[in-house]
Amino acid sequence: MADSSFDIVSKIDHQEADNALNQTVKEVGHRFDFKGTGATIAWSGGQKAIEIKANSEERANAVLDVFKDKLIKRGLSLKILDAGEPKLSGKEYRLVVTLKEGIDQEYAKKISKIIRDEGPKGVKAQIQGDELRVSSKKRDELQEVIALLKGKDLEIALQFTNYR
Repeated sequence: MADSSFDIVSKIDHQEADNALNQTVKEVGHRFDFKGTGATIAWSGGQKAIEIKANSEERANAVLDVFKDKLIKRGLSLKILDAGEPKLSGKEYRLVVTLKEGIDQEYAKKISKIIRDEGPKGVKAQIQGDELRVSSKKRDELQEVIALLKGKDLEIALQFTNYR
């Protein structure tokens, strides 16, 4: 019998992220507490980062909180965000939030070690670029690995794809 396998990836649903951003733009434009603060949120560098501008540090963080709420409502994990601190630039504060996508080599090794140390014995994990392929002869063992990783508090959002 052939091995069963699945891939562990960290991908962002860009359409949902874009929808969350557009909803945030609408809400910031309509809410009374944002009137006259110059608060804006927009994509920066394609869809790799988001730039928030406002006239105070608190307003910039408030826009970020609205964006986080919209992401949660759209089913996206907040672990995809890497928010910096608001920095004064001229007369306005700018906050750059980068989106984390893909599993880097070091983190892939960490996940592989967790699977090796705490997972079932017949499971193999291979690093393939920015994702991991986990394989085993038994599908039940693969389910155990998924449950194990979901139970861990990891710093990146993981998805499990190509389960066969």
